[in-house]
Amino acid sequence: MQKKLIALAFIVTLGFNYAFAQKGVDDGSRYGKGEDSIRCVQNLSLFTTYVQSQNFKDAYEFWLSVYKECPQASRNIYIHGVKIIAWQIEQEKDATKRKALIDKLMAVYDQRIKYYGEDSRYPTPWILGRKAIDYITYATDDKLKKQAYEWLEQSMDGMQERTELTVFHYFMVLSNQLYTTDPTHKEKYINDFLKVSKYLDLEAKSGSSSNDEYISKVKEEIEASFAQSGAADCKTLQGLYGPKVEENKANIEWLKSAITLMRKVNCKEIEAYFTASAYAHKIEPTAESAVGCASLALKKGNQNQAIEYFEQAVSLENDNANKADYFFNIAVLLLDQRSLVRARSYALKSIDANPNNGSAYILIAKMYASDAKNSSSDPVLAKAAYYAVVDKLEKAKSVDPSVADEANKLISIYRQYFPSSEEVFMHNELGKGKVITIGGWIGERTVVR
Repeated sequence: MQKKLIALAFIVTLGFNYAFAQKGVDDGSRYGKGEDSIRCVQNLSLFTTYVQSQNFKDAYEFWLSVYKECPQASRNIYIHGVKIIAWQIEQEKDATKRKALIDKLMAVYDQRIKYYGEDSRYPTPWILGRKAIDYITYATDDKLKKQAYEWLEQSMDGMQERTELTVFHYFMVLSNQLYTTDPTHKEKYINDFLKVSKYLDLEAKSGSSSNDEYISKVKEEIEASFAQSGAADCKTLQGLYGPKVEENKANIEWLKSAITLMRKVNCKEIEAYFTASAYAHKIEPTAESAVGCASLALKKGNQNQAIEYFEQAVSLENDNANKADYFFNIAVLLLDQRSLVRARSYALKSIDANPNNGSAYILIAKMYASDAKNSSSDPVLAKAAYYAVVDKLEKAKSVDPSVADEANKLISIYRQYFPSSEEVFMHNELGKGKVITIGGWIGERTVVR
């Protein structure tokens, strides 16, 4: 009788322990229950300690137990898990085993999505971005990496202006590779560029990234690669966007995107650019749409209307470098109309906006040279105007080394028009080193050479 009671007690005890011991993966709880929960917490602590000391080898066994038995215990299971598996991949030399480890790494990301995909800060799209980048890093045998390309696009579409900048970079790298190997990817590649440009602009405006300089660097790299790809030649863009402008004439976002792309690849002389700019300007005037309208006016030969649009562009623009360009364009048009005083005024405005604008100084020099003969009724004093011409050219190359070659060529030309020694001999006011004022509208003080 006593043996039966002992046996019965043993069975009851087993049942009791079984009822209160259950893995988290089975009951949906964070740690599980009973002994399983104790083991989960212990293993979680052990593998975390090993990872923190970079001992991935010893961390693996304890991590794997937690990963399999209580997958909701901590997000660190997945943060540290990718480090552990990545370490194993880097140590493995056998191609077959390495591929199996890459699959395991991808599975870690999948399980994180399953249990932590709704996390507000690091949701599924963010996880997919990290998954794609690790796949690109380790799956070296997969040349095109189309699956990673799809994950990156899902990541961008989900995160938008909160997208990690490396995701934008790798997405465009893969899209470019796909276009290089498959010409039918051309339109998608162009649309990928537009999408990334849009999200980068949103990210810059939102302030979600703390590194504006890095955003600019990523944009520059992407734009340079896109321009070099040859995908967006003007004929192609006209074929792609020409038929779509009319149907999107009320869609300001589409219009702005199309205008931006055409401007970035310097396709500002095609009909699609002109038409899109005109429609966009009616809905939501911007500096960029105003410039597009100015280009259309110039194409039609209406310089005065073009000047008006450039003026609008200035008033709508916040970037001083762009303002300088618009002022410069106005100055060029006014010079062409022989409105020299106004032309100089706008060239000086361009310099005020961008003090390193050497082209504006060269433009003023050309204005002076074009009207030097009218600076004085005395032919010799009129030649002295070329001192002021060379002054502006010297200034141009001192503030802007990129125009030095052009400035030096013009200096060598215009020096030939300086008053000769014989001519200076008859004019005491032209003694070498004397300061004189050029007459007429020029009115510049200069030094006699």
